[in-house]
Amino acid sequence: MGYRKLGRRTDHRRAMLRNLVTSLLREERVKTTESRAKEVKRIAEKMITLGKQGDLAARRQVLKYIYDENVVRKLFDNVSPKYVDRPGGYTRIIKTEERRGDSAKMVFLELV
Repeated sequence: MGYRKLGRRTDHRRAMLRNLVTSLLREERVKTTESRAKEVKRIAEKMITLGKQGDLAARRQVLKYIYDENVVRKLFDNVSPKYVDRPGGYTRIIKTEERRGDSAKMVFLELV
């Protein structure tokens, strides 16, 4: 299927998704547009799966994507252990009202 380009250049899109994933793992809930949330969900689920592995190689892979060491520590110590028995589906998308300025579909993306 590929991925959504989200109307951004490659470097801007990667930075935006990296920041959203970091914020999601730090705050455990973010408000964003539906299309961004669907892309962030894919990446966040991969990060949590790596966190469940818990070894050094997985930690280094996560650190390549998430630069904030405190967030990575939280992922490996607090977030991932909650999902040990869960085979996937660590996030949920809750639809909210449309954004006032451009009627974009807004959602909450949160950890289950």
